[in-house]
Amino acid sequence: MISISDVEAAAERLTGIAIRTPLIQNDELDHIAGGKVLVKTENLQVVGSFKIRGAYNLMSQLPAAAARSGVVAFSSGNHAQGVAKAGRLLGIPTAIVMPEDAPRAKMDNTRRLGGEVITYDRYAGDREAIARDIATERGAELVPSYDHDHIIAGQGTVGLEIAEQALDLGLPPDQVLINCGGGGLSAGSAVALKARLPEVAVHTVEPAAFDDTARSLAAGERLHVAPDARSICDALLAESPGRLPFEIQQRLFAAGLSVTDEEVCAAMRFAFQNLKLVVEPGGAVSLAAVLSGKIATAGKTTAIVISGGNVDLELFASVQEGAS
Repeated sequence: MISISDVEAAAERLTGIAIRTPLIQNDELDHIAGGKVLVKTENLQVVGSFKIRGAYNLMSQLPAAAARSGVVAFSSGNHAQGVAKAGRLLGIPTAIVMPEDAPRAKMDNTRRLGGEVITYDRYAGDREAIARDIATERGAELVPSYDHDHIIAGQGTVGLEIAEQALDLGLPPDQVLINCGGGGLSAGSAVALKARLPEVAVHTVEPAAFDDTARSLAAGERLHVAPDARSICDALLAESPGRLPFEIQQRLFAAGLSVTDEEVCAAMRFAFQNLKLVVEPGGAVSLAAVLSGKIATAGKTTAIVISGGNVDLELFASVQEGAS
């Protein structure tokens, strides 16, 4: 299990690379919640999501020989952009295995940042196996999306910033809701949050059809989603919790939460109309949990993470029009 010192070391490496995103409040959101809500705006991060944090933290520690051979990653889009950006900054060749139905904005931006995109069928292929085979053929290093200590520590800098910014505001949160796919962001952030705020309750939030972490926490073992599961939240479609993140989640987390796609769309509309933020579906699940009353917020201070804002224009427009 990583420690707070690992997260603090990651924060040092990320100085001048990742930005310290704002922790904001909104009167309408506070009114709906009946308490204080602190919103961590990682959609404003470099490449539009928190993923640069973990990718850079891992890739900046590669030995020179490994860096010259390049890296291979697998991602639905946000990790892809983080890896491609880190590769550009560090001079490391990058190749990313992405589902052929990934949002066009994520795929195009990955290529723009210098990443080689290799597509596969999300529902028929095994992205990890494909990436592993390519890495072996090329002698390249594999950069997983969440199941690596350096990735988890890098993503944990989000939780570290939440704790520091909330304390600066004099509003230590009673609970923190963190969007969860494989679990790197939530696990790393929980390590930092619990180190700074030992009494805080940390909850994962997932799409209803991909609530594997919530069910796994309740069962005490890693469970999988149904093969026919679907969700608008393309960034959070992990089939099961990551092994390393789940070890941390079992020790540090309260019960997991889940939200429907309809609640996610409502949260995206709220974010645009009230917070003036463009949020992708997977980035909106924690906000959706607050707006839909999935957890008691009255009289409490609740921190939530907006984890990304990379969404295709057509989907975003249809959500704002209420058509999705």
